[in-house]
Amino acid sequence: MQHSSSVIVGAAPLSPDHVVAVARHFARMEIAESARVRVSEARRVVEGMAADPEPHYGVSTGFGALATTFIAPDRRRQLQLSLIRSHAAGTGPEIEIEVVRALQLLRLQTLASGHTGVRPVVVDTYAAMLDAGITPVVREYGSLGCSGDLAPLAHVALAAMGEGEVVVAGADRAPSERMPAAEALAAAGIEPLTLMEKEGLALINGTDGMLGMLVLALHDLEKLVSTADLAAAMSIESQLGTDAVFAADLMALRPQRGQAASAANLRAFLGSSPMVASHKGPEDGRVQDAYSLRCSPQVHGAARDTMAHATLIAERELTSVIDNPVITSDGRIESNGNFHGAPIAAVLDFLAISVADVASVSERRTDRALDPARSHGLPPFLAHEVGVDSGLMIAQYAAAGIVSELKRLATPASVDSIPSSAMQEDHVSMGWAAARKLRRAIDGLTRVLAIEILTGARALDLRAPLQAGPATGAVRDLVRTVADGPGPDHFLSPDMEAVTELVRSGAVLATAKEHANV
Repeated sequence: MQHSSSVIVGAAPLSPDHVVAVARHFARMEIAESARVRVSEARRVVEGMAADPEPHYGVSTGFGALATTFIAPDRRRQLQLSLIRSHAAGTGPEIEIEVVRALQLLRLQTLASGHTGVRPVVVDTYAAMLDAGITPVVREYGSLGCSGDLAPLAHVALAAMGEGEVVVAGADRAPSERMPAAEALAAAGIEPLTLMEKEGLALINGTDGMLGMLVLALHDLEKLVSTADLAAAMSIESQLGTDAVFAADLMALRPQRGQAASAANLRAFLGSSPMVASHKGPEDGRVQDAYSLRCSPQVHGAARDTMAHATLIAERELTSVIDNPVITSDGRIESNGNFHGAPIAAVLDFLAISVADVASVSERRTDRALDPARSHGLPPFLAHEVGVDSGLMIAQYAAAGIVSELKRLATPASVDSIPSSAMQEDHVSMGWAAARKLRRAIDGLTRVLAIEILTGARALDLRAPLQAGPATGAVRDLVRTVADGPGPDHFLSPDMEAVTELVRSGAVLATAKEHANV
């Protein structure tokens, strides 16, 4: 459903929620009047430099390794056109609509800053494309993360010029087939751009793709790490584990904020559980639960703390102006290195490590539930007729296979650098690649948690007549709306996909919170 309020661009830095609203929910744009004033003032600076016989980088020169080549006034429009056409050199599968919308919005914010020197019509065109749901086709490969996300942003600029291909989508409208950009612009009443001095560089010299994917990833992980706490609670409860180790005073002995938050969730999700209460006391012969149960807050908490650091970096980037050269507040035009993606690339890789770790401990909890030597009384593989039925045996295989891939995806992209542009750009961030693999990792984590929740729901049923707690029991009941409970083997893949969607949508977490008063 379309977002109910407009996002104002140019009055104040965009928030992560603004990015999500535009990228995923098609919130409409509004350009602040103060931004229009700044944009016009900066454009006058560029026009003055364009008339100067002395060369100015990005205004009257070539780019990159050709930065010292003076371009005559009558060739500068062709220079802008050539820049965009040549840099729109992406290849591979099309990337997701939400990613393209995020990067276009973030580029729009920079254009509206009054530090890039574009004309107001460029700002208006980008906003109009977003409002019309016109999404340029951007491909998987092409960005080295320095100078920013050149190729992806060039594909967007090309569409704004009426070239290349787009899809048209909306909050209540499925994406169209690919169509010529000129056709989509005409249908929306948008005049294609003819770029002037400096505008080509301003449209492509930014880290907007990797930042957009970072913001979207953090939004998803906020739900997923709490969902991991819920999944752990279902495993702990159904495997007759203890919640005593999550006590607040024990957490205070190691005052890590993320750990404390996860432990608080576990206490809430396991609170008032008859199943947990059933084995408390001296008659319980177990001294300690396995690490995958007992240390869940420590593992999940480390991910939360990583997310907190990544959020800090993302929020700083959302206040930034990324372009080269930039128009300073006192009217100078200056080259700089702010387009380098290192700050974003590093936290994208850091998050991928945490995603792999949270998924890894989740898979270990799932495996324990299926092993009669460790599950404290559950049937092998939670099978209905042992020997005839395999139960959830292969669901655990799927989780293990995903976790193995997540470990590979945790290998940092940002430690690599391949020089480009005749050694002018001799160190690059690979931040785009870090962002792309993080998106795949988040999908994997979603699926691993869904398998644990599916397993925990069946294990809770098999503990009858013992009753689950309010939160875990409510989630078990939600799972039962899309997946059968214990019984003879049946086609399992649809159950796994359906529970995955419950996790991805946030329905699992919302149900748990509703019944745990979190």
